[in-house]
Amino acid sequence: MTITFLGTNAWFDTETGNTPSILIDSETAYIVLDAGNGIYKLNRYIKDATKPIYLFISHLHFDHITGLHLLNTFHFVQGINLMVPEVLVPALTTVFQPPYMAPPDTLNVKVTVVPTCEGENKVPIQFSAFKMFHSSTNYGYRFTLENKVVAYSGDTGICDNELPLAHEADVLIYECSNEPGHKQGPWGHMNPAEAATIAKNAGAKQLLLMHFAPNYYPNLEARVEAEKVAREIFPNTKAMVDDDQILLS
Repeated sequence: MTITFLGTNAWFDTETGNTPSILIDSETAYIVLDAGNGIYKLNRYIKDATKPIYLFISHLHFDHITGLHLLNTFHFVQGINLMVPEVLVPALTTVFQPPYMAPPDTLNVKVTVVPTCEGENKVPIQFSAFKMFHSSTNYGYRFTLENKVVAYSGDTGICDNELPLAHEADVLIYECSNEPGHKQGPWGHMNPAEAATIAKNAGAKQLLLMHFAPNYYPNLEARVEAEKVAREIFPNTKAMVDDDQILLS
């Protein structure tokens, strides 16, 4: 199983990277986490037309969905299952129409919107969804794939669901929007020490930091400093950059 980081920036694209999107290439499915501008690289990695594609949306802030207008560039014959929190489906339907975007039924690739709910979901793929703390409804997702647990936070601040989401995860992919020392505000975002503390307390095996806000992380050197701060609390931490890959075996 391979995890490819297509986009690792928050908020907007810069020379440090695109807005967030991640591809998990497992034995049975392609799982895409969020649809920032990094999603344009998807066709570099999706080669098996027999495996289903599940695109999970954490929430509807534009840095997580702006790449949806790029779906028309893909020709995946198996189509894309667009997994969206049920309460957000009406709002997404509004955005996914003219004058904002081309409607799903006109795209070159078949897109099927699948509502997700908080808790355990078993159809069409088994996963658990957790409501996280953010300025708008936002889900984190937890998958068991090839006997490995992969957990993804979307955007979040400190909340009650952080430990259930991350519990003993083999890989914990967590946002790091805030710079070291920056305290949580009403929007709900993490700094590297907070993310590392969650990984430690949850008994996770590996912490991968992403969703770096470019106003706080104007260059990749700033991410290296964030990684150093996190490693003082949780040594097995890596600050991700675009096109990084993690191999799980």
